[in-house]
Amino acid sequence: MSAVTTGSPSFHTLLRLGRISNIPTVWTNVIAGAVISGGTFRVADVVLIGVAMSAFYVGGMYLNDYFDREIDARERPSRPISAGDITAGAVSTIGFGLLGMGVLLVAPFGLPAVAWGVLLAGAIVLYDIWHKGNTFSPVIMGLCRALVYLGAGAAMSGGISGALIVGAFALACHVVGLTYAAKQENLNQIGRLWPLAILAVPMLIALPVITDSWLIALSFSVLALADVFALRLLVRRSTLDAVPRAVSSLIAAICLVDALALALAGSSVLLVFACALGYLLTRLFQKSIPGT
Repeated sequence: MSAVTTGSPSFHTLLRLGRISNIPTVWTNVIAGAVISGGTFRVADVVLIGVAMSAFYVGGMYLNDYFDREIDARERPSRPISAGDITAGAVSTIGFGLLGMGVLLVAPFGLPAVAWGVLLAGAIVLYDIWHKGNTFSPVIMGLCRALVYLGAGAAMSGGISGALIVGAFALACHVVGLTYAAKQENLNQIGRLWPLAILAVPMLIALPVITDSWLIALSFSVLALADVFALRLLVRRSTLDAVPRAVSSLIAAICLVDALALALAGSSVLLVFACALGYLLTRLFQKSIPGT
C-alpha cells in the first residue's frame, strides 16, 4: 500500500515520473525519422511532431509507475506513488491524458499519422501493463521506439520508406539490447551476455559502408565507444550503481544511433552533430533527474 498523499506534487516529482531527462532521445528520434522518411523537412512540423512524441514518452513513463505501483510499494518504496508524493489516480489521469494529447497533436498530418500514433499509444500501454515477468517485454519496448521513427516519418512524408524501416529496426535493436541489460541479474555469466549482442545491430548495418564518408566513420566510432563504456560497467560491476549508470548511458546512446542513421542517410553535418549533442544533453539531465 502506498503512503498517504498530502498536498500537490512538487515540480521535481512530476519531472521524475516522466523520466524527463531522457526526452532529448525522443527529439533526436523525431529528427532522424523525419529526415530518413524523405519528406520535406519543415522545422515547424518537426517541432510539433517532437512535442507529440514527447507527450507519448512522458505519458508512457507515468503509466509505467501507475501499473507498477504495487510492486514498487514492496521493492522500491521511494518511488513517487509509493512515497506518497502523488496519488495513483493523478498519475493515471496524466499518463492517459498525455497519450491522448500525442494522438491529437499528430492529427493535422493526416490519417496515416494518426494510425501510427494510436498504434504507438497501444504499444506503450501494452508494455506498461505486461512488462513485469514478461521475457519478451524488451521487444515491446523496442517496438515503441521503432514506432516513433515510423510515426514521425509517416507524418512528414505520408508513407513509410524502406530506409525508414531499416532505421526503425536498428533503433529497436539498440533499445531491446539496453532493456535486456536492465533486466539481467548475472551479466558476468557468459550465458547471460548474449542479449547484449543485439546492441551491435546498428553498427553491423553501417559496417559495409563505414569508409564511404568520414561522417559515417565518426558516428560509428562514437556509438561504439559509448556502447563499450556501458558494457564495461555492466560486466565488471565495480560499484553498486554500475547497472543503472550503464543503462542510463545506453539510453542516452539512442541519440548516437540516430546520429549514425542520419550519417548513413547522407544528412547534413549539422543535423548529425545535433543528434550527437543529444547524448551529452541527456547525460547532463540525468544528473538531476534519474533516467531509469
